[in-house]
Amino acid sequence: MRPFSFQVFQQLLVILCSLSLSFGQPHPLDPLTPSEISAIYTIIKSSQLASAINSTSFGFHYVGLEEPDKQTFLSWHSNPTAHPILPRQAFVILRAGGQTYELYVDITHSCIASQRVRFGNGYPVLNMEEQNAVTLLPFNYTPFVESVKKRGVELSDVICTTFTVGWYGERDGGRLIKLQCFVAGETANLYMRPVEGITILADLEAMEIVEYADRFVVPVPAAGGTDFRASRQMPPYGPRGNPVVVAQPEGKGFTVYGNVVRWANWAFHVSFDARAGLVISHARVRNEDNNDYRSVLYKGFVSELFVPYMDPSEEWYFKTFFDNGEYGFGPLSSSLEPLTDCPPNAEYMDGYYANGDGSPVHIPNVFCIFERYAGDPSWRHTEILIPGKVITEAREEVSLVVRTVATSGNYDYVLDWEFKTSGSIKVWAGLTGMMEVRGTDYSHANEIRGEQHGELVAANTIGVYHDHYISYHLDLDIAGTTNSFVKANLKTVRVSGGKTPRKSYWTTVKETATTEADARVNFHTAAPAELLFVNPGVKTKLGNTVGYRLISSSAAATSLLTDDDYPQIRAAYTKKQLWVTPYNKRDKWVTGLYADQSHGDDNLAAWSMRNRSIENTDIVLWYTIGIHHIPSQEDFPLMPMLSCGFELRPFNFFDRNPLIKTQPFIKGRWAAT
Repeated sequence: MRPFSFQVFQQLLVILCSLSLSFGQPHPLDPLTPSEISAIYTIIKSSQLASAINSTSFGFHYVGLEEPDKQTFLSWHSNPTAHPILPRQAFVILRAGGQTYELYVDITHSCIASQRVRFGNGYPVLNMEEQNAVTLLPFNYTPFVESVKKRGVELSDVICTTFTVGWYGERDGGRLIKLQCFVAGETANLYMRPVEGITILADLEAMEIVEYADRFVVPVPAAGGTDFRASRQMPPYGPRGNPVVVAQPEGKGFTVYGNVVRWANWAFHVSFDARAGLVISHARVRNEDNNDYRSVLYKGFVSELFVPYMDPSEEWYFKTFFDNGEYGFGPLSSSLEPLTDCPPNAEYMDGYYANGDGSPVHIPNVFCIFERYAGDPSWRHTEILIPGKVITEAREEVSLVVRTVATSGNYDYVLDWEFKTSGSIKVWAGLTGMMEVRGTDYSHANEIRGEQHGELVAANTIGVYHDHYISYHLDLDIAGTTNSFVKANLKTVRVSGGKTPRKSYWTTVKETATTEADARVNFHTAAPAELLFVNPGVKTKLGNTVGYRLISSSAAATSLLTDDDYPQIRAAYTKKQLWVTPYNKRDKWVTGLYADQSHGDDNLAAWSMRNRSIENTDIVLWYTIGIHHIPSQEDFPLMPMLSCGFELRPFNFFDRNPLIKTQPFIKGRWAAT
């Protein structure tokens, strides 16, 4: 490949951008449209860049909206008519000629605004085309065909899929991928029927198998009883209750204008990203006393999903996946099924991402939005002390849910953002789908000998121990962008010389984190504390600082891997559940921009080593929920939903409970005012 000067092109691009025509202007945070994705492809293919690298084939690995700077957007939002139209730009990562290119494409002016060759550790998100192509290689590879025959399996029943290789201290060996194969045929639940003992390593650039080993043969687990399709089930059927009908006689209580959602006292923006999937932006809640909207969350999304398995054998040690950074939640997102994934009162939104060839891919019903009522009260009280009266007041708990589902191979992740009229935001992740299992000779627990890396869940089937760490990027803007993180530590005080029999009580000692090091929290070792995010410059009428508190879930697992283990180096942030950093537009991904084969030198833990100031400034909360999964027989052949999450709850954000004036809904009618 001949060298060329990016500096010369940069000057030319600026000139070209200034001469081009513009597209229509959507909301500045709206995701890329199909026409914009197509335009990006055309701009790149017709650019000087394409000619300079003499390449007829680009591999697109990420195409996403390059949002305007936060202050630019907030200024625009405060008075859109008084500001010029904000240009639409995209950030693009592509591969060509064995190199990674980063491009900023100005869609408004139909030109490339800037580009560079990327050097350093790690590779971009895999695209679906190269994965589909590489999974076909084993079927024309004679040693693999012989291995399948040796196991008494029909080659036509075998399905192979990709597994990222990770990094284990070696020098860069290129873009490599491992393949593992399964047997379908008699069942759709192929993950319960692994072809064990085979290791396949392929080169994604050359599209060829570079290493192959067949170390041992164990039985392929039986297909019987594993198929999850309703049409394959026979009576007697499993337990269930009677159908529950969801009805809204007065219609939906929320509105969607483009990608902006308004409901009750909330307004926020919903968008779709090829790596993050669902993104919630510019979430604001209204104060009923003055009808004023205050900001709560500028941006929230799943930054990474880390799933390390606990089997160190040759066939398993590399299974330490970063699902967002290596595969991308966008292409993994599922079309939601009405009445199953979402209730009858749901409204749906579509998503689009760029395929490996740069063309737009449509995912219908990628999000659903619905009001939830499960018969629970948001508050209640019965008063019996007033003579001659029994007063009971209660208000129903109706919330608004935005849901998406990402299917990462064997696992399905149901991801909810739930907005409450109390001002709370509850974030939930549900895990279901299929376990990753290992084939074995064992058919009874009494036969297991030696080291144990999982549990026997069926004959010839070991459910391997593993973890799920879901890390959220939460750019909190509590009543504005100037925030601080405060730990209200609960301190036990011994009573001495008191006038009552009490011997002790607890009180709070508030500690404001001044640097990043002060803000790292391991919930398993930290003293009891309320974790508050406050705006020191905004007070309530009583003089309290407005804020929100993080209510952690019981699933606040910490990594048990040793610090020198390579997967742990890459995911060093999992040693603590909570981190706070100063806002940086480029810091989105806890594993870094290039997670595939990363070395841990560009992740949240590495950035935080700078120990920057985080007091009274624009800050970002990074919070990881986690589960140590010890498989059981109830997880076979598919796993019931297991949920975990957290809550962002107002703390002196309102002058009183905003629900006090909420009207009750009694016998199908609103109570009279």
